[in-house]
Amino acid sequence: MTSTPEEERPPLLSSESCVSRLEGAGKTFESAGGPVKAVEGATLAVSRGEMLGIMGPSGSGKTTLLKLMGMLDAPSSGTVFFEEKSVRELPVSARRRIRLSKVGFIFQQLRLIPNLSVMENVELPMALQSKTGEFQRTKARELIEAVGLAGKERRRPGKLSVGEQQRVAVARAIANDPLLILADEPTSQLDSASGEKIVDLLDVLRKRVNAAIVITTHDPSIISLLGRVYQMRDGILTAVR
Repeated sequence: MTSTPEEERPPLLSSESCVSRLEGAGKTFESAGGPVKAVEGATLAVSRGEMLGIMGPSGSGKTTLLKLMGMLDAPSSGTVFFEEKSVRELPVSARRRIRLSKVGFIFQQLRLIPNLSVMENVELPMALQSKTGEFQRTKARELIEAVGLAGKERRRPGKLSVGEQQRVAVARAIANDPLLILADEPTSQLDSASGEKIVDLLDVLRKRVNAAIVITTHDPSIISLLGRVYQMRDGILTAVR
């Protein structure tokens, strides 16, 4: 697999508002059949207040790219920066603190805790930050109302529709007012109308907390709602618009 020519790579953003930046970042996994390059030479930067899209088919490397940006994975090559600090130079404990306080994840499988209520799921990131109980309850109620689920605070995820569960995941992702929200195929289990509502909701919340949002998708109708867009194929990232 050859690297993307330099002129085809997305340009770097140089700004004090830059939240996450990848410079020639790559990730290689070992397998029984030999090394697999999930991401190769990715160069990308995203700033606060920006909603950016990465499109591509399943298995193209989109999820791995988000994990690199969110410090869930370390790059095999290149450099990942968070607020212009090299992630490689940060201790594991510091990366964990940053993930908890400054990064919000919306996973493709949602990962809501089934035996917790909607309220408790949204409160969880704040509890891990040792916020007071009253702060957690007040903030969680505000977020649940903001995502259109007022009155369903005590329900368990299993009693909600898929679209409602997606909204809980969104509320949980922004509970700590993150600088960066990473949404991995957040509309993959929804019909087009419901998917567009989730993206619209993320856009409203982006403006509310001035966060940087990166959304991966293979749905063309969602791409039309986003700002800058990139294509990922066979681990290679290229700019589309």
